[in-house]
Amino acid sequence: MNQQEWLDANNNYLGASLQWIRAVLKGSAKELQSAAAARDGAQKINPPPTLLVLAQAFELTEFERDVLLLCAAAELDPTVPALCADAQAAGRNFATFGLALQALESGSWESLAAHRPLRYARLVEISQPGATALTAAALRIDERILNFIKGLNVLDERVALLVANTPDTVAEIAPSQQKAVDEIVAAQRPLAYLIGRNPASKLAVAQHACFRMNRRLYRLSAESLPTSKADLETFARLWRRESLLLPVALYVEADELDAASTDQEAALQGLIARDRGPLFVSLREPPRRPVSQALSIAVSKPTPQEQLAAWEESQTSQQAQRLAGQFDMNLDEIDSVVTSAATQAPGVWDRCREMLQPRLDLLAQRLELKATWKDLVLPDESLSLLQQIVGQATQRYNVYQKWGFASRMNRGLGISALFCGESGTGKTLAAEVIAQALELNLYRIDLSAVVSKYIGDTERNLRKLFDAAEQGGAILFFDEADALFGKRSEVKDSHDRYANIEVNYLLQRMESFTGLAILATNMKSALDPAFLRRLRFVVNFQFPGVRERRRIWESSLPQQLPVENVDFERLARFNLAGGNIQSIVLNAAFAAANSGSSLTMPMLLAATRVEMRKLERPINEAEFRAAAVAGKA
Repeated sequence: MNQQEWLDANNNYLGASLQWIRAVLKGSAKELQSAAAARDGAQKINPPPTLLVLAQAFELTEFERDVLLLCAAAELDPTVPALCADAQAAGRNFATFGLALQALESGSWESLAAHRPLRYARLVEISQPGATALTAAALRIDERILNFIKGLNVLDERVALLVANTPDTVAEIAPSQQKAVDEIVAAQRPLAYLIGRNPASKLAVAQHACFRMNRRLYRLSAESLPTSKADLETFARLWRRESLLLPVALYVEADELDAASTDQEAALQGLIARDRGPLFVSLREPPRRPVSQALSIAVSKPTPQEQLAAWEESQTSQQAQRLAGQFDMNLDEIDSVVTSAATQAPGVWDRCREMLQPRLDLLAQRLELKATWKDLVLPDESLSLLQQIVGQATQRYNVYQKWGFASRMNRGLGISALFCGESGTGKTLAAEVIAQALELNLYRIDLSAVVSKYIGDTERNLRKLFDAAEQGGAILFFDEADALFGKRSEVKDSHDRYANIEVNYLLQRMESFTGLAILATNMKSALDPAFLRRLRFVVNFQFPGVRERRRIWESSLPQQLPVENVDFERLARFNLAGGNIQSIVLNAAFAAANSGSSLTMPMLLAATRVEMRKLERPINEAEFRAAAVAGKA
């Protein structure tokens, strides 16, 4: 039987049932016998009529089923209201419990109880104004239930406003994630906690489990849960009803829920405690108040080996290892990158970087990368350490996975480096060079946006930063890191205690961080000693000597800049850092542009004098005059 044939047969059964209701209300024994026989014959279809399916799903008694049919008849058959008025006193032309108890067989007062399905599942609505008796109150079938009986099975609009549909196509998952699906399906628990940091992986696992259980998955943010008890109760009951009619399952996204969100936390716990059908709850950490009968299962992205295997299907072995070592991606993301890169620019690496580019506009600034190794003027030891950072980031897969170090370590798999030195010595420039060499985005953290006076906000902001960078598409650069990574203080009041909590969180998160983070400070002594132990590299940016300053002066002048008689040897004698030299060159270039001439030594000297006054450095005018004479010569 095709869909249209079944709909016709279901309507035929519904028509026979309405004829039977009319006979019941008329009290005609002959008509009743004939209508009962017709209804019994019409119900022999496969699948069964929707009214019988509904009665079985909600475990309705025969009387409760016929009460529902009576209410449906009042909506579908224009002759029924008049028959209702003839059958009961006061001319009530609508269905009531009193009429049902009087006209239908096997009537039971218990069917009116609030815990029975007619009322609990909101199958019927009761209009009981003022002092109207329950038996005399008007009954009306719920619109969603009426549509279902007619063969239209669509999600109730009252819950559809809160939940979101998931795609019909199920994302590809790895064997390690398939184990989680198998465990969920085998357990058949009404509640499953999905624990992990990656929402996409958890959603994919839930989708696959629902596909296996023949259920449609809908998503709901924990922040969207009704917070009033009455509204939450209504939602839970309506959703439970949907889980029996469609059937469906609910996926609550509670990853961003924390102790500060007391109303939403209470709403989530209230939903869990109610009879609401199959439920998945997505959490970052195990629940603080777990339910004893719930299934709690950890879900993460595919293992590095599984990601490598996916990359090797389209990339060379060396490129595949680099991609698997740098980017942490799901299989469907890898497939999307490979497919798009094959048909249009940019290439695979840039596609990965774009896909994993974090949304950190309010917490960090993405720096444009222009500096290269030739722009860095540093001692050999410092350059060697910077190159080691790049080398370790490039070879992570080989060392951690291929050579087995990841199986021996559960912390410290990330790379963290401290750049310490005076202002203007090249710390930010070095961070740019590393990001350029690794072909990754560099984000400078805006400490004013991260640090908050409200309890818990700072930790939430830091968590967003670290989670985003952990996927591999970005490097975090904490400039002026001493403001955030400062020493813990003695606890004298609540402010000290919460400030220490922030530092403690940073210590733990830095240790579990798997990405690349660079800290820069000109006050190394202000950092908490516990951070230094967790740092893999400490690079000292020394104040440049005469030789280094000459190289900085020379590299600061672009090739396009017209220059006349510049004495770099003389300029290098001024005790200035690279940042100051860059400012001097820029100011002198503007002076040359305004005068319409080439850049000259007097212009550079004038800009140098201004910079040294800004720094409150002593100025030897004789040295400036000697340099000026040499420049004119």
